[in-house]
Amino acid sequence: MDSDIKTSAEALEATAIPRLHEVHTNPDESAPDASGLKKPAGPKSAAHWAYERLVLYIQNFEKQLDNEHEVAMGFAGGDAGVIRIEGMGFFDPDIITFYGRDSSGTKTQLVQHVSQLSVMLRALPKETEAKEPNRIGFQLAADLDNEDVTS
Repeated sequence: MDSDIKTSAEALEATAIPRLHEVHTNPDESAPDASGLKKPAGPKSAAHWAYERLVLYIQNFEKQLDNEHEVAMGFAGGDAGVIRIEGMGFFDPDIITFYGRDSSGTKTQLVQHVSQLSVMLRALPKETEAKEPNRIGFQLAADLDNEDVTS
């Protein structure tokens, strides 16, 4: 008999990250690699889980872009429109925040409850004055590698 009794939430968390499955019509498309995510020292909040998975999806999307495009995010179910992603964060236990600029260049921040999370990643032409496209997904992933999310 297993002496390590887990709650149903802990059992669900233990299996959430390793299980990622996608099928694409284009064989060059790939699913994000979730193998690099660290096992939490304690239970993660819904916001933390959502944040980590979004980082993986953004980074994977950016890998498929050419040098003339950057990732932007469209939001379903509202008038938020599309923002060029400049930052992303979470606030435990259940809030995800997106920072960026809208199509007119106006500074934008969207605060969203994880239960309402519905985003669409889009490729937008990079800003003309930028030499290199902004790759926020790789910055977010590097932050996850150094993560000590206590503040």
